[in-house]
Amino acid sequence: MIARTFVFLLLFSQILKAAYSQSRENPPPFPREFRAAWVACVYNIDWPSKPGLSSTTQKQQLIAILDKAVELKLNAIIFQVRPNADAVYYSSLEPYSSWISGKMGKSSGYDPLKFCVEQAHARGIEVHAWFNPFRALPNKSMYAASNHVSKKNPSWVKSYRNYTWMFPSHPSANAHSLNVIKDVVRRYDIDGVHIDDYFYPYPELGKNGVELSRFPDGLSNSSRRAHIDLFVQNLYTSVKQIKPHVRVGISPFGIWKPGVPRGIEATLNAYEHLAADSRKWLTKGWCDYMSPQLYWRISPAKQSYTELLSWWRSQGSRPVWPGIATSRIDSTDDPGRPASEIINQVHLSRTIGKNWVGHIHWSMKSLMINKGGVSSSLKKNNYTQPALVPPMPWLSKSMLACPITQAKAKGNQVQIQWRAIPGASKYTVQARYGQHWYPMFVASGKTTKVLLNGSPDVIAVSAVDSYGTSSRPFVIQK
Repeated sequence: MIARTFVFLLLFSQILKAAYSQSRENPPPFPREFRAAWVACVYNIDWPSKPGLSSTTQKQQLIAILDKAVELKLNAIIFQVRPNADAVYYSSLEPYSSWISGKMGKSSGYDPLKFCVEQAHARGIEVHAWFNPFRALPNKSMYAASNHVSKKNPSWVKSYRNYTWMFPSHPSANAHSLNVIKDVVRRYDIDGVHIDDYFYPYPELGKNGVELSRFPDGLSNSSRRAHIDLFVQNLYTSVKQIKPHVRVGISPFGIWKPGVPRGIEATLNAYEHLAADSRKWLTKGWCDYMSPQLYWRISPAKQSYTELLSWWRSQGSRPVWPGIATSRIDSTDDPGRPASEIINQVHLSRTIGKNWVGHIHWSMKSLMINKGGVSSSLKKNNYTQPALVPPMPWLSKSMLACPITQAKAKGNQVQIQWRAIPGASKYTVQARYGQHWYPMFVASGKTTKVLLNGSPDVIAVSAVDSYGTSSRPFVIQK
């Protein structure tokens, strides 16, 4: 009898020790930073490793990319879904991409975008679908399927240099590209729409920046800009009408105009040559984030990453998350570039200017192969804690209910479980051990249970909606 009483008291004391009750303690805000990488399929830069692989192999390679993103504590990928008027998904508007199946129009037997979204969301990673709006073919000798725009609507396209390009000024071509993007927004649970710097094709330029040849549409530069401005404005409006929470991101050439800011030099004038008035799009709020391709080093001053980032972040109230050329570590493009250049640029992306912090790596392959040791260094020094994608307060200030949470000991761990909140896309978990709070997890919206090591003194769980807005935390303590 005495022995049984002793066992009961021992078990009861352990239960009391492990029990958590609601607390009024106020945890610090969960860290916020957009940490992303581009995943390009054109020329199989990042994925899949070559065209025509089996669906099983392609899925394994994509899972490896997403697992690496989890390991590095990235929270988004920019996934290319329309390299050249084709589709890395099932589409009734454009043919299946040859970069995936090996032949344009031939299916690989699965929907890559659907698979990517499912797998990424299960890991708490956002997917921003990346479109090339007007590039029809990157090589005009490339095979095109019968339902490709160059065959189906040849009056919409023109050959220029090595490209086949859709006329941005052609009303039907312009509407088609917009309809392609709207179709994806309607049918897929993507987190963002992303377009890059290919509005007009890059021209052939002389040493002084004078055009040696010109895309044959007969329009002045100002007329071209007017068409691209309208496309960008219509894109933003259309996406918000369909799904307001889907972010619209634009990644223009990193220099708006040569000489802006003062001292910056460039042969290419994106404002004139590409019809890209990207500063206007930022100041007008025609995007939810802008990612200028700041692929240069911190010095010299002629194309200084630091000077350019400072300028971009002073142009509007929306986030500027610079594109960083991680691929140029020890490359022919930039001989001798060390990994420390990227580490320093990540740091500067957190400290320069205003608005929400973030950056995007060009591209995922460099992180996969740990080029110059960059991934190891990022993991050790820069990405030591998980981070939420920043919110969009210009779109939504509403807040979800906080998730009622319980916790109990489970061996040398604590099992945390919370009530699912309708509309939650993610959950954050924080814990205080002794005097220090730590961000522990960004869990998917379908997760309601996690394990924490040790015995935290206080635990806080918040629900996050699709706009990135966090609920009040539900806090429990021992």
